[in-house]
Order: sequence, then C-alpha cells, then structure tokens
Amino acid sequence: MPRDLDADLKMLNAVLALAENREIARAAAIAEEALASGFEHPLLLNVLATRHEQEGRLEEAVRLLERAVAINPDDVPVRNALALCLQRVDRPGEALRHVDELLRRHPELGFAHANKGNALIAIGALGLARDSHLRALELDPGNLTAMAALGSIATHRGEHGEARGWAERTLALVPGYPDAVLSMAAAELDARRHVEAEALLRGLIGDPRAGVSDKARAHGLLGDVLDAAGRYAEAFDAYRCCNGALKQIHGRYAAESSVLDYARSLTRAFGAVALRWTPAASAVCDAREHVFLVGFPRSGTTLLEVVLDGHPDVVSLEEHELLGGGVLQFMCEPLDLGALVDADEATLARLRAGYWADVAAAGADVHGKVFVDKHPLNTLKLPLIARLFPDAKILFACRDPRDVVLSCFRRRFKMNAAMYQMLSLEGAARFYAEAMSFAETVRPVLGLAWRQVTYETVMADFEGEIRSICDFLALEWTANMGSFAQRVQKREHSTPSTAQLARGLNRSGVGHWRHYTAELAPLQSLLEPWADRLAVPTRH
Repeated sequence: MPRDLDADLKMLNAVLALAENREIARAAAIAEEALASGFEHPLLLNVLATRHEQEGRLEEAVRLLERAVAINPDDVPVRNALALCLQRVDRPGEALRHVDELLRRHPELGFAHANKGNALIAIGALGLARDSHLRALELDPGNLTAMAALGSIATHRGEHGEARGWAERTLALVPGYPDAVLSMAAAELDARRHVEAEALLRGLIGDPRAGVSDKARAHGLLGDVLDAAGRYAEAFDAYRCCNGALKQIHGRYAAESSVLDYARSLTRAFGAVALRWTPAASAVCDAREHVFLVGFPRSGTTLLEVVLDGHPDVVSLEEHELLGGGVLQFMCEPLDLGALVDADEATLARLRAGYWADVAAAGADVHGKVFVDKHPLNTLKLPLIARLFPDAKILFACRDPRDVVLSCFRRRFKMNAAMYQMLSLEGAARFYAEAMSFAETVRPVLGLAWRQVTYETVMADFEGEIRSICDFLALEWTANMGSFAQRVQKREHSTPSTAQLARGLNRSGVGHWRHYTAELAPLQSLLEPWADRLAVPTRH
C-alpha cells in the first residue's frame, strides 16, 4: 500500500518542531514508530540518534547517523551530527573527514570550521586547529565553541595569558562554559592563585549542566591545583576521581586485548628467536644519522626531542607513528617473531621505503640531517627497528619509575589501549615493568648503538649531559639547544609535557613521588628494583 505523503510530511514537521523545542524524547518516540513502519528519513534517524546520545548509546547513534548520511550526503545537520558523534566516541580522524566534506560543499559554515578545529585538537594538530577556529570566528564572531577552543589550545601550549583572554571573552557571554572555566583555572594555577583556581573547578564539578567528560577534566586539573598547594592526599583523590570517570567514558578499552598481555607475549616471542637472531644488512638512507628516541611515557622523551630539535642539523616529527606497516606484518597477535627473523631483504627494503615515504609525507626533509623518530612506546618495536634499520642509534630515556608511574597516573593522555592502563597506578606500574623487561631482554641481542639518558642526570647537569648525547650523535653542542621553552610552544602537536616545558627546565619533578609514598607503597616492591637496575640517581 503506498504511503500517505501528506501524512508523512505532517509527521516530519511535528518531529522537527519537537526537536527544535528540545523535546527529544517525544520527537524520538514518533521517529522510532515511523522508522519501524518502514519510512526511513534522515531527520528521523538524526532525532533517534540524539536520544541514543543522551542515553550514552553512542555507537548506536553513530550507526544511525551513518545511515542518514548515506541516504542524503548533502544533509548539513545530519553530517554535522555524525562528525560530532564520532568525536565523542574518540574517532576524530573520521570526524575530520566528514567535516572536510561538509566544508567542501559549504565553506561558509562557521560552526563546521569550529568542529574541524576540535577534531584537529583531538588528533594533536594544534596549529591547524587554531587556524580553523580563527576562521570560524571570522565567519561567526559569536561562535562560543571557537572562542573556548582557542583558550584550550593556548592552555595546552602554556600560553596562559592568551588563554585567559579567550576564557574571559567566552565566560562574559556564557558564565560557566566548561572549556573556558578550565582555561581560566589553568591560568590561575600558572599564576599560583590556588584558591581562585580551586573555586572555579569545584564550581564546574558541582554544575549540573556540565557533562561527565567536563567534570573528569575538572577533577584532573583540580588534582594539579591541590598538588601545587601541597595538599597531596586531596590531590590524589581528585586524580582518582578524574581517572575513574575516564575509565567509564573509555570502557571499551577494558574489553580489548590487554597491552600487558601483549608486552609479556613479546618477551616470550623474542626469547623463542633470540638464539638465531642475525642483524640485517646495513641500509642506506638520506639521513646522516637515524635516531629512535624511546623509553616509556613521562620519562623525558619530549624534553630530549625539543632540546635536540634546537640544533640546525636535527629534524624530528613530534611523535608520528611510522612503523605501522612492519607491525602489521610481523608483530600482530598471536605473536611469532620467526617471520621477522627470516624476512628477506626485499621485504625489509619495501618496509623501509614505506617508512621513509611516510617521513617525507609528514613534511620532514632528512637529507644530510640527523633524523629523530621520537615515540616512547616504540620500545616495544625494538626488534622491528633492528631488522629494518640496523645502523640506527637508540636514545633510551629513563627516569625513577615511581615518578614515571605517578606522572602517568596524574596526566591526561589521548586515549588508546595503552594509555588506558595509566588510569590506575597498578596498571601503569605493571605496564612499565613489562616494557622495561622487554627492553632489558632485547638490548644485548639486537646489536644496536644504544645510549641511556637518565632524566635525573639531565636535570642535575643539563649542558654536560646534552653535550654527551651530542657526542653520541656526532653533533656539535649549540647554545640554542637549551632555549627550548619558547620553541615548544610553537610546535604543531602537543603532549602532556608541552605546557610544562614552556616554563623552561623544571627540576621539581625529580623525586616528586615521595609526596605520594602511601599511595605508591603497594607498588614499591615492583618499582624500586627498576630504579636500581636502571641506575637512576635518587634524591633523599
């Protein structure tokens, strides 16, 4: 029986009116009934997806919106809703593709430029994100999303004066706007106005309009404020509240194969092939020196990279994933490194070519330069590195494991299965121990040129240690290497270290774990031996 087109149009208008009046439950009920009857329309799918989002059923909402976009690719509200929902489920790359398509069709949409900026922030491209948000404000001077995001970008870079300006502008229009409150609180913390920062954050945490993610971030920053004020037990509780909320938000990572199990499997798999390990033949490349800067997150890798990047003969890429092709071929589960050991030169040459093509595509000209590939958890890829690049040099960053684990617990990372482990002290500690055990197992077998760099030594004798590293890399020390504070603020990508490094060399992080001895006590037997084995200087 043919549908009654007039009745369908009347129903769509009713749904639209309810949705515009924010009566989502009533609109979704009508939409659900219409969809069940066989009438599929982007508006109905969008409204039902909105209800699913409100209920926390984000993946279901994504599927509905993907169907809506397939029906009408030029439906602006639907494609925009899909991009926003993809952002909420931590799929910023896909969100960015949809926003780019929206802007290709409608470059005049200020809100789309703002959404693009947020997707770029999520993938760490802060410079590009800033450009997008500034463009959004050109097209729509009252765009709150863009104003608040510009404050967030400045905060990430440690530019707290600029962040304060954007936050004040946003809060003058909408008091309590979460991103602006967070930027303002970070600026107050930077100015050592702890009372004012705490009041702002507790206000956001108690605001019923704030979302779960907003409150999680507020708790994390509150932990930093309380830590700076010397209220360490309260700070730890705030960090625990933050991470507990993040565990709920990112709970899907709990169901994935554990990176702890993967690291253990790697050690076993390498043990099975260690006796027949043979270095690959030397591989020619355009770089004068090829350096892998590895270790574990929060061990000082970002500091070393920005210091080295101050040398005119050094090129780096700010933590790009460049070894994915080799990992997919040789290091996927179930792990058996025999294929890596037995790989022929043609296969290795193909993977090397792919690596250097990705380096070039990322904008790095390595010809005649020292190329630094910094990625802390490339520690777990050391056998692949050794087979592909036997002439590469390893800078292995280490730090007192108790400071490492505490710092991993305190900082907010871009979430993935590995970073999910950092949401508990025990998870971070066990992951650290597995990664270090793997590095200890492979180092004597791989035959790579290896220089350990200890964070505490860098802090105690910065110029002397950096000069020694330069000798290892066949570089001449230059004074500009020590002037990294302003340089780090202009980098395209940010890490949890960026804002800290913008303040210059800061030795307060050495031995900071001692303020949390009670919380770390259950893990001392696991972590203290690593401080001894890595010869990490300790401060008593």
